[in-house]
Amino acid sequence: MYIKAKKSLGQNFLIDREVLEKIVSIIDITNKDVLEIGPGSGNLTTYILKQKPKKLYVVEKDDDLAILLKEKFNTEIEIINNDILRVSEDKISDQKLSVFGNLPYNISTEILSKWILNIGSYFWFESLVLMFQKEVADRIISEFNNSKYGRLSILSSWKLNVKKIIDIKPQSFSPRPKIDSSLLLFTPKENFFEFKDPKNLEKITRIFFSQRRKMLKKPFNQVFDNGKEVAEKFGIDLNLRPQNLKPETYFKLIKEYEDLRS
Repeated sequence: MYIKAKKSLGQNFLIDREVLEKIVSIIDITNKDVLEIGPGSGNLTTYILKQKPKKLYVVEKDDDLAILLKEKFNTEIEIINNDILRVSEDKISDQKLSVFGNLPYNISTEILSKWILNIGSYFWFESLVLMFQKEVADRIISEFNNSKYGRLSILSSWKLNVKKIIDIKPQSFSPRPKIDSSLLLFTPKENFFEFKDPKNLEKITRIFFSQRRKMLKKPFNQVFDNGKEVAEKFGIDLNLRPQNLKPETYFKLIKEYEDLRS
């Protein structure tokens, strides 16, 4: 059964054997529960199964590909034929999952944001090995004082350690995308800031970075009634720009915001 990649679903199938082998060697998945997002035609799935996981779940939105995967792997995998944005990942297994994903580029940041904001005090995964457009990956791993640093960098570093593994060229895929990709490894942090409502992290960083070229004075006055006092409390120079503040500073400001409103 031949399946043509669907542009509307952002499908680019990974076909490079060397890269496929590299991906499954990053973490030890022997006898563990594994989740694969967007398995496509099952190329990475084959390599995951070679590592002898205890159970392999795959989430595939495309009905045709779900049928293909069923024909190809039968009972070796459990297929969840659904949109990953509608799946409750923490309900898939009673074990912590090791996750692999060649994420659809058009919704990759949405998937990552959903996962991070929905993590409670319990992590449903041991690690995430995820592929993004290189440009998006660069934003995720960017440090402060960098033009690529922004909401995604702060959100990702809140509860997760992030490490870049490799960049992947377009010729490793079929059809070939027009851009390079990057593979990132995410692992849970033991200690992180607790917020009353994680959505405030998204809200506050959106206000700050929607005017990233402007000085901090403006977003401070939007967020706080007493912006100048709050800035003085945390020793922040209001002539700086949003990209000049460390993630930890944003976390403190969000906590302050919540405390002032309670």
